[in-house]
Amino acid sequence: MITRRSTLVCLLAIAVFAPWLARAEHTRYWRQTEFSEFEKGTAKGVAIRSDGKLIPARRFDSFSDPNLAYLWALRLDSRGRLFAAGGSDAKVVRIDDSGRATTVFESAELTAQTIAFDGKDNLYVGTSPDGKVYKVTADGQKSVFFDPKTKYIWALALDSEGVLFVATGDKGQVFAVTPDGKGALFYQGEERHARSLAFDPKGNLLIGTEPDGLILRVGIRRTNSAAVPEAGASFVIYETDKAEVTSLVQEASGILYASSVGDKTRIQGLPRVMPTATPGTGQTVIGSQGAVTVAPGQTAVPQQAPPYPFPTTSTGGAEVVKISTDGSPQTLWTSRDELVFAMGLSPAGKLLLGTGDKGTIIELEGNQVYSNVAKATAAQVTSLVAGPRGEIFVATANPGKVFTFGPGYETNGAFESETFDAKIFSRWGRLTWWGENGLGQDKLELYVRSGNTSNPTSNWSPWSGPYKNVAGEAVNCPPARFVQWKAVFLDADSGGPPTISRVSLAYLPKNVSPSIDDIAVQNPGIRVMGFAEQPSGPGTAAPVQLRNPQGPGANPSSTPVSADSPSRPSKMEVPPQGFEEKGRQSVIWSAHDDNDDDLIYTIYYRGEGEHNWRLLKDKLTQRYYSWDTRSMPDGAYYLKIVASDFPSNPSDQALSAERESDRFEVANTPPRIENLRAEPAAPAVRVSFDGISSSGAIARAQYALDAADFQVVFPTGLLSDAPKESYQIQLPALAAGEHTVAVEVTDRFDNTASAKVTFTAPARASR
Repeated sequence: MITRRSTLVCLLAIAVFAPWLARAEHTRYWRQTEFSEFEKGTAKGVAIRSDGKLIPARRFDSFSDPNLAYLWALRLDSRGRLFAAGGSDAKVVRIDDSGRATTVFESAELTAQTIAFDGKDNLYVGTSPDGKVYKVTADGQKSVFFDPKTKYIWALALDSEGVLFVATGDKGQVFAVTPDGKGALFYQGEERHARSLAFDPKGNLLIGTEPDGLILRVGIRRTNSAAVPEAGASFVIYETDKAEVTSLVQEASGILYASSVGDKTRIQGLPRVMPTATPGTGQTVIGSQGAVTVAPGQTAVPQQAPPYPFPTTSTGGAEVVKISTDGSPQTLWTSRDELVFAMGLSPAGKLLLGTGDKGTIIELEGNQVYSNVAKATAAQVTSLVAGPRGEIFVATANPGKVFTFGPGYETNGAFESETFDAKIFSRWGRLTWWGENGLGQDKLELYVRSGNTSNPTSNWSPWSGPYKNVAGEAVNCPPARFVQWKAVFLDADSGGPPTISRVSLAYLPKNVSPSIDDIAVQNPGIRVMGFAEQPSGPGTAAPVQLRNPQGPGANPSSTPVSADSPSRPSKMEVPPQGFEEKGRQSVIWSAHDDNDDDLIYTIYYRGEGEHNWRLLKDKLTQRYYSWDTRSMPDGAYYLKIVASDFPSNPSDQALSAERESDRFEVANTPPRIENLRAEPAAPAVRVSFDGISSSGAIARAQYALDAADFQVVFPTGLLSDAPKESYQIQLPALAAGEHTVAVEVTDRFDNTASAKVTFTAPARASR
């Protein structure tokens, strides 16, 4: 439990160390070393690794534009020819070595979702929605090969015996079709979609599902070579954290990779099989988001599946898992923003992820490290397939294009940093960087440019450089507010690619004057103190709510470290406290310095109608001050607060700023009570008096009869708004004899005067 005492101790410690923490530094450094910082830049032929390194990327070139809105699948036949399937309308094209596309299949369905080749280069095409499986022979003959009579056909896979497995939705069925076109239902579980297929090293069928994101292993039983195989035992080898398993990649070693996307939204425990509805009773309707119960008398409206071709929504992020040969899973990569639609293996055996909706290719390096290695001019990367010459063919959607990735590195790959805003006109100093493999061997060149607009393409200086000395070189670009650096990677193919893991640029902001943003003069009778101080005097002073100044420097509790200078510690100030104390006047002000310089303050005062400022207090480091006004004559005054950055600058370069407060008044002279008298006014007594103030309006008055409690009395005009107010009190019938009335008046500065009158009440007349 945190006590008030422990809180006081902590805040006191902060207050004690605040002056040490607040030391300013004029030379600053803009440093970039994290993935989140590099990710804000622009990479062209440069990969950004998650461990904060820039490395040359493999070549990423546009290869073919089949003039389709989207492509969903790429496959190579036995001769190494590339085929691409997509829509709309459903179409498959063959792409030659020059990138020219020739149509080999068309149908009336919306899209050709998936394709596969058998050992004789017969092409199988699965179309959706409400589609069929078509067969296109090597000589171009097209026919309907199998009709599963389902909504979607998501994936095709041929086993070693030439049996075609067809994964469908929205009943989650998988069909097996023999080479002669005989097909039958092979497997149906409780999932709505069988989304992806693969085979393990033992020939078992692997199925990725939606909406529970399961990976199932199903045995294949064969009675004879001509019969349709039957499903053996099924087993869930892994349940992902996402809704839909979009891709399965099986290594020859037996390691399985699985990508999944989307949040799971089905309510656990509800049935997934459509029950029989009885008229007039509640109905349970199954939609893509789970089961919904509809009250009697209402119409059951199933939830609609998300728009084709994606059965899940575009939210929920993605994960990639690795399942070892012993069945143990390991999460390799997760994201709340990216969606993984395809996976593939590079020639070096690294896993590649095709993502959306930024069209990025991500390479998993191992040990939880990944790289953004390429970015397509399309929204989604939908298919990855290894080419015959070490390249990876990449298909995209929105729009549908084909790119090549690798095998060599980009020539003169470049990375441009984000634009850095120094906030102040600055001079630029030495540029230093650090990396590995080839630094100082003419494999890297850095450049710098500067400008005074946030957009670096508009009227900036030309790139200065190249700078090649990793130990640092003074850059030659003009002083300005904004700056940007660029790295160019040279000759990455020989001797291993160089890397950059840290870039630092020194700069010196021009010293600018501090600013006093606002001055808040407190009400009279308030003392402002630091947290470590305590009010003195008898009793406990009552705390009061302070009026706080406005402006950028209005919160004295903390001044965060500047993002451009992460080595500088934060400045901390504890907010002052306010207490009632007669005769005190207090002021709080807000101020800031764009250089983050330490400031020192001087306070002056002058009376209304006077011309000369008199020193009240100097060498203040806090932004508040209280003083005793009893030595000042009553009257109206003004304050002037001067802020100087002298503590952080040479005396000949220090700058200052000043600001005057609003008018305030000092009044310590108490009011007067005059003409106090008590007069019989049968059958009662009337007491009258005048309250007079020399410092403004009388605020309130009260009286007490014979030492009883005080009671408020209003002036004869009801409003208390004048320096002189008259009061009349009609006392009720009193017992005969001597009585005393005490009266008290208070002005608006809480100055008080009191007086009393003694009188004799006459005896009441007898009846």
